[in-house]
This record gives sequence, structure tokens and C-alpha cells, in this order.
Amino acid sequence: MWKPNQPGSGTPTTPSTPEPVRPAASPSTFEANAARPATPAPTGPTSPSAAAATGEQATIGKSLIVKGELTGSESLYIDGKVEGAINLPGNRVTVGRNGQVAANIVAREVVVLGKVRGNCQASDRVDIRSEGSLTGDVIAARISIEDGAFFKGGIDIRKPGSMDSKGADAAKTGSPVSTPEPVATTV
Repeated sequence: MWKPNQPGSGTPTTPSTPEPVRPAASPSTFEANAARPATPAPTGPTSPSAAAATGEQATIGKSLIVKGELTGSESLYIDGKVEGAINLPGNRVTVGRNGQVAANIVAREVVVLGKVRGNCQASDRVDIRSEGSLTGDVIAARISIEDGAFFKGGIDIRKPGSMDSKGADAAKTGSPVSTPEPVATTV
């Protein structure tokens, strides 16, 4: 352990101005922190409810490129490249800052921090963060677009549990989503 202002510390001290007295940290504090293993910072946003609901999260790393269809029953964090289709109903799909996705996504929740080209269908919500980019149509119960995010496409807000086969087929095939009929309002 290094202690400042000790004889033999290698730095001469010149008391030109008196320094204010500060409470010294106990050596046990430093030893406890040094003995504790470092925990890595989380790579993506997580919430306790999502972790409890799915239990597991798969990760596609920065150097991985996946071409084809991804299906499964666990959440997915994408930091690499994916081309094709992603079908994870009931789970969360997170596109990390380095992620580049050219696919239609069907999931419970979609979080975009990187780039997505394709339609997104979420039974719960689509969240486009400030550094994220989404080009494609969105079908979801809720959508959040932060300041600075890029979005180009259409939005179809539907009540939870009302995802019909037209929306599901459109999200899977990449065909345009049918335009909903206007709702009459009274003023």
C-alpha cells in the first residue's frame, strides 16, 4: 500500500503552505477494496423485470456476423451484425451501440442503441435511444424515441394482445403494413 508523505516515498515534501487536515481513511478500507474482485460493467441496459421474466440473455458479440433466422425463448443482446429475421416473441431484443441489424424483429420489447434496418413488431414497447437509428415500420403498444435518435418509418400503436395476423405477416415478410382506418372523434 502506498502512503503519501512517508520517508522513502520518492517525493520530497516542502512545507511551504500548511495543508488542511483531512480525515485519514482506515487501512482496512483500502485492503477491503483491494481484496474485492472487480465486477465488469454491464454491456447493455437491463431491468430487473426483464431479467426475471426471461432468466437468460444471449449475446452476439462485436466480431460476429449472423445471416439467417434467429428464433428462441430468451432475450438477445446484439453487438455484432445480423441479417435476416429475428423472432423472439415474449422476450427482449437489444441492439447495442455497435450492433447493425438488417432484419425484421418480432419481440416483446425492442431497445435500439445501434442501427436497425427493418420492421419491428413488439407486443410491449419499442425504445429508440439517443444514439440509436431505426429505419422501418413499427408496430407496438408503446414507443419511446429519445432526443437525438433517428427514426424513419411508420408507427402503428396497438393495444397489448391485439397483434393481428396482418401485422405479424407484414413484420415477418417486410411488406408494407396496411394503413389503419381513421378514428372518428367528437369535438
